[in-house]
Amino acid sequence: MKNIAFIINPISGSKETQNAKRKLPKLIMQTLDSEQWLPNITFTEYAGHAVELAKQYARMGFDAVVAVGGDGTVNEVARGIVKGERGKVKGERSTALGIIPMGSGNGFARHLGIPIRPQKALEMINHSEPISVDYGLANGRLFVSTCGTGFDALIADHFACSNKRGFSTYLQNIIHDAFSYQAQTYHIVGDGLDVTHKAFLITFANANQWGYEALIAPKASIQDGKMDIMMMSSHALLGSASLALRLFAGSIDDSHFMDTLRAREVTLFREEAAPFHIDGDPVEMEKDIHIRIVEDGLRVLAEKRF
Repeated sequence: MKNIAFIINPISGSKETQNAKRKLPKLIMQTLDSEQWLPNITFTEYAGHAVELAKQYARMGFDAVVAVGGDGTVNEVARGIVKGERGKVKGERSTALGIIPMGSGNGFARHLGIPIRPQKALEMINHSEPISVDYGLANGRLFVSTCGTGFDALIADHFACSNKRGFSTYLQNIIHDAFSYQAQTYHIVGDGLDVTHKAFLITFANANQWGYEALIAPKASIQDGKMDIMMMSSHALLGSASLALRLFAGSIDDSHFMDTLRAREVTLFREEAAPFHIDGDPVEMEKDIHIRIVEDGLRVLAEKRF
């Protein structure tokens, strides 16, 4: 028997998703393989609570802690279970991260191929195995999927302040702000790079998407020890229709409005302090930001390959 904890964020996602979470404990008990897993189920009560709970479960030696929510909840649980580079021993067994994607974009879960339907995601846990993946740090703040500055960070800030969730709210914010946003000049240094670029946005991608299958970095891998740095041209609005199509078709990196860099570790120099996002959540961040990838720093439950 393996100990598994489910940390449920009751307020992430749409109203429909929030209502579904109330029924989730029963679904967990019905679907989870009782001969394999011994579950513990907890609801979060405030921002940051998932971090505290995940730390407790990791200290107790739980085999897995499952984030039930969106990318923000996944981020909090990951922060609670990673030991950090100084505490990590090569090959050491550690608590694995599981995901039941019940948020808005669910970018990290989609990258991993985890089903969006809760029952299917639970069934996958029954036939899963822990794999080692990378995570990133931006001025010491952990991210599992993406972080970035520019227009996408502005949208993340406005989305967080919205009373409604879902793709339509996200799209409304984009349409409202796109034509008034002013591109900024950025300087990226490190890992053999020294690049100055006036950009509409810059995304540092460990995983391949923001969420909603919006593939901002189609070739990004969470197991290569590097991040894909996606820089969208300051003239991107001229090709906004084609960029939108390419974003969901997985070919945005082929657009002449996009430039791609790859690195393990860089420092981003900005003209001034501006919005920044970590896994889609807006954060206060310094003007200059040091971003790096921690290779094999996190274990996640994924579909068994054999």
